[in-house]
Amino acid sequence: MVLCSLMRTFAAMERYSDYFNPEMETMSREDLNKLQFTRLKETVRLCLNTEFYQERFKQLGISTEDIKSLDDIRKLPFTTKEDLREHYPFGLAAVPLKDCVRLHSSSGTTGNPTVVLHTQKDLDEWQNAVARCLWMVGSRPEDVFQNSAGYGMFTAGLGFQYGAEKVGMLTVPAAAGNTKRQIKFITDFGTSVLHAIPSYASRIYEVMQEEGVDPRKDTKLRILCIGAEPHSEEQRQRIEKNLGVKAYNSYGISEMMGPGVAFECQEQNGLHIWEDYFIVEIIDPVTLEPVPEGELGELVITTINREAMPLLRYRTRDLTRILPGECPCGRHHKRLARLQGRSDDMMILKGVNIFPIQIEKILLKFKELSTDYLITLETKDNNDTMTVEVELSQLFTDDYQRLEKLVKEITRQLKDEILITPKVRLVPKGTLNVSDEKKAVRVKDLRKLF
Repeated sequence: MVLCSLMRTFAAMERYSDYFNPEMETMSREDLNKLQFTRLKETVRLCLNTEFYQERFKQLGISTEDIKSLDDIRKLPFTTKEDLREHYPFGLAAVPLKDCVRLHSSSGTTGNPTVVLHTQKDLDEWQNAVARCLWMVGSRPEDVFQNSAGYGMFTAGLGFQYGAEKVGMLTVPAAAGNTKRQIKFITDFGTSVLHAIPSYASRIYEVMQEEGVDPRKDTKLRILCIGAEPHSEEQRQRIEKNLGVKAYNSYGISEMMGPGVAFECQEQNGLHIWEDYFIVEIIDPVTLEPVPEGELGELVITTINREAMPLLRYRTRDLTRILPGECPCGRHHKRLARLQGRSDDMMILKGVNIFPIQIEKILLKFKELSTDYLITLETKDNNDTMTVEVELSQLFTDDYQRLEKLVKEITRQLKDEILITPKVRLVPKGTLNVSDEKKAVRVKDLRKLF
């Protein structure tokens, strides 16, 4: 009997070796729904500790008794970034400030920043969520984790830091910037897991080339966690090829907690959003009605595992869709498709809706081009125009005829994709200076100056 019991234990350990929290990660859809409903009711009760939600519920003529199933979430009010700014700093706190131990905030460059409060339990749950994500992509205690995100008010620094520590990895809090130092740390400390935004990951590779560092031979890099800015599959594949890693897409938003909201598993077929923490909806950003399952729309998230500042139906402005079917990894949490941009980043040119990622997808098909580009929108002679500037890669030779042919082919493919004919300018590498450790600047809309 003892031998059989030990065999079952070892079998269970082997079965769950890929899961940081087997109970939650492999929970059935039926049990997830039950857990969500229980936590939703508690979240609504907490939210009503705030005057903000009390007033919203009064305006809609609803009460806690109206929430009788998960479908009733549609009766609840939306929450927006503007709501957080208007009730700055602590107007959406659902618990006394004495029960909170930390706050994070946005930069607040245009008015009040958004402030998010955390209790100790909130921080513990955040740490567990990030650890779950890092474990899911193959990080283990014997790894060395390097974080190139900024610390302080920016959530990616501390979020990844504490999650990596929870996994048990040796952590290198390199913070943002100083690319040569980042590379020295990678080589000297044996970094095997790196977190960097996509544009900065590309920059790290460029500096490695300049310094004569071969990431495949001179480093132990094997896992890269990327996110924070929209990127195409082509960019991900280029990063993987250049650095010799598997690059896993991540999704975080400071209003929820930061990194750890959703993450790809090793199947790389969508981001698992942790439904024991969140309820996810996809809506039409104009009508605010749900879109048919599988269609593109705006991501709306309700927190269901947070104390200090729970949020109901938060409009993220991020555009994605829910992927159909089950993931082979064994996790039943819904999967989000790669983000297609933001509803408020959409460019409208001559009546056509265009997203920067559509242009990036075309540009990255050309090996002659670097990853840095800039889209400029202007009004000339009462006509809106688009100019796409893109840097040439170091592989390109100064051949005028080849350059002219390349411009024509890029223009043709862009027109096929966005239905608009842009002006394409190829510029020397290092000209645009749009990428660093912060999010890359991809669009300049100068039309508002006219």
